[in-house]
Amino acid sequence: MRVTVAAVGRARGGVFRDLYDRYAGRSAWDIALREVEARGTDARSRRRAEGERLLAAIPKGARVVALDEAGEMLSSREFAAWIGRARDAGTRDLCVLVGGPDGLDEAAKVRADLVLSLGRATWPHLLARGLAVEQLYRAQGILAGHPYHRE
Repeated sequence: MRVTVAAVGRARGGVFRDLYDRYAGRSAWDIALREVEARGTDARSRRRAEGERLLAAIPKGARVVALDEAGEMLSSREFAAWIGRARDAGTRDLCVLVGGPDGLDEAAKVRADLVLSLGRATWPHLLARGLAVEQLYRAQGILAGHPYHRE
């Protein structure tokens, strides 16, 4: 499976980028990071511009997971099962959308096949991409029967 993480903002280095790189590098899936930035005169216009750029980063035919605090809360096994069903239905590309500090534009959430919450806590958007990639790595392990995931 090919995975694109389309995320607002640039993680040039440091702990956020290190976390992302650690799990993306361990994955057997091809994971690419597409970082987008947009300007706006206010939070609403900036979020809309970011949403347009995130939508443009989605590979053709990809299933889309949008991270949003109001999204569905799935366990790691449930998330892995969702990915497994998509894979078994012929999905070759998966795209995870990570919004900026002001959240995701509504158009990005509407386009998503799954709107996923990483929990009720609010996470920094640069940390959310690392958490998402860890969950993708964990899902890959669950689907392969690897002992990485413990319950």
